[in-house]
Amino acid sequence: MESHGEHRTGLLLGFSAYGMWGLLPLYWNALEPAGAVEVLAHRMVWSLPTALVILVLLRRWSWIRPLAREPRKLGMIVLASTLIAVNWGLFIWAVEVGKVIEASLGYFINPLISIALGVLLLRERLRPAQWAAVGIGVLAVAVMSVAYGRMPWLSLTLASSFALYGLIKKRVRLDGVEGFGAETAVQFLPALVVLLSLGARGEATFTTEGPGHTVLLSLAGLATALPLIFFGGAAVRLPLSTIGLLQYLTPVSMFLLGLLVFHEEMPPERWAGFLLVWAALSVLTWDALRTARRSRARLRAAAAAASSSGSRPPVDEPTATGAPSDVARADTARD
Repeated sequence: MESHGEHRTGLLLGFSAYGMWGLLPLYWNALEPAGAVEVLAHRMVWSLPTALVILVLLRRWSWIRPLAREPRKLGMIVLASTLIAVNWGLFIWAVEVGKVIEASLGYFINPLISIALGVLLLRERLRPAQWAAVGIGVLAVAVMSVAYGRMPWLSLTLASSFALYGLIKKRVRLDGVEGFGAETAVQFLPALVVLLSLGARGEATFTTEGPGHTVLLSLAGLATALPLIFFGGAAVRLPLSTIGLLQYLTPVSMFLLGLLVFHEEMPPERWAGFLLVWAALSVLTWDALRTARRSRARLRAAAAAASSSGSRPPVDEPTATGAPSDVARADTARD
């Protein structure tokens, strides 16, 4: 009964996390007339005090000193902070200029980019179904290039920056709250300089658009932290395969917002590209679920054999999306 309750709580937290990420376009749109640069800077500046409050409440300070003695890890955190800042900034800009659907495509193809990173950087081998999914994804990018009259650079940059960010996060091995605190500490001063510069040039909107606008900008850090906290709670309660399926809620929500709320255009050739991406993700998901079932069957067989012989069964955890193990886990580190 307790396990069922934990699973239900995990699902609620997972839906909350991915649902909030999927609805962020509405929040960034509500911050007009602030431009993408100002919104990004406020998001980074207000994330640090939010992270500090969370760390104080959780009494999580022991990781700071060991981290300060590891220059290589600090360098990786700086790189991760830069990559996620690029990702955030591009997404906020996409909302500003009416490219929410194109941005959603980036998060749809993110698992495929993660698989490609696994092959190129980690020298991992793919199963036939994964190769098929990658092939369909490449075809989808070609179709979308025709649909847009150019390479869908926004989608590809969003997907690549987030996949690389997740891969680095996996290597740094800080949990969600600690990583959030370290990265926002890196981002704070550059973002503060940007805000001061905008203010000096009379281009800041923080105090010129009324108290509601000021409050919304101030809450950008909380809007960043809350889904991260919910995700952390879901990750410890749900199987990785369930997390892998829930992650598609975010781009689906973004796509629907772009189509139904922001009324962005979807000509037939663009629909064809999206259908190909969804087909690739269906193949990937089918392969992941099949692999997970086989892994559980092997574990049960090993456990039965171990119980009869008195030895300990091996541990073999399936990946979430059928992607290579390191990259699949990195995909879940969405700050």
